[in-house]
Amino acid sequence: MSLYTHHLPAWKRKEVEEIKADAAKYSLIGLVDMYGIPASQLQQIRRNLRGSAKIRMTRNTLIEHAFKEAGGPLATLAEHLSGHSALIFTNDNPFKLFKMLEKTKTKMAAKPGETAPEDIVVEKGPTSFKPGPIVGELQQAGIPAAIEAGKVKIRETRTVVKKGAVVNAKLADVLAKLNIKPMDVGLKLQAALFEGDVYESSVLAIDETVILNQLTLAATQAFNLSVNAVILTGETAMPILTKAVREARGLAIEADVYEKDVIDAIIGKAYRQSTALRSMVEGK
Repeated sequence: MSLYTHHLPAWKRKEVEEIKADAAKYSLIGLVDMYGIPASQLQQIRRNLRGSAKIRMTRNTLIEHAFKEAGGPLATLAEHLSGHSALIFTNDNPFKLFKMLEKTKTKMAAKPGETAPEDIVVEKGPTSFKPGPIVGELQQAGIPAAIEAGKVKIRETRTVVKKGAVVNAKLADVLAKLNIKPMDVGLKLQAALFEGDVYESSVLAIDETVILNQLTLAATQAFNLSVNAVILTGETAMPILTKAVREARGLAIEADVYEKDVIDAIIGKAYRQSTALRSMVEGK
């Protein structure tokens, strides 16, 4: 027990020990950001993760105490504590955990002061609103609106907030009325410790389709290079032999090498040439 935790109250001491016990029990220890998650959604997330991962909500200071007491890579993981961090434990690898957490996210309306995760676009077209103050509210929020056939219509598609910009109060109110929900709400993996290495979320956010396409392209290019460079492997031996036989046969035909395997092709070539020559002579 370290000196700076020696005088912790009993309940805090118990919490620190339980965190350390969980950290020793599971192969992956992660930090997740809980900010902005409604209680009802958090309960649903817990249900969805049951059997796969365990969430532990406690004070950041106690997490830091536990990690620093444990030392080693856990002390490094403590550096990623921020905001409303909570602990997550699992025996899955960090890539699988990241993907699992992404699936728990839902779309919600933007609140004033929140940062847009992506460009927020309002599409042109009719709305369900009848003529009234909404027209002015839309226009004040930078959305071109007009009345058409007794309904409020948005006249053109408009990007109202760029990625990384702050959503102001007027725009947040209008987006909510238009039922546009740009915010991803759910557990955000801040960092994870797995097999001695700390993984940040930026390296875990991979597009599996893109990676698979890249691997497929690399395998195809490697195969073609091996065949063209005549590098014999279990996969390239047959294509290389087939290519060699095809090229040898083509050379024998062009050079008029009278072998039993190509004599029929040589005769066919001679016939085609004589036919072409006859056509030229008769054409004159």
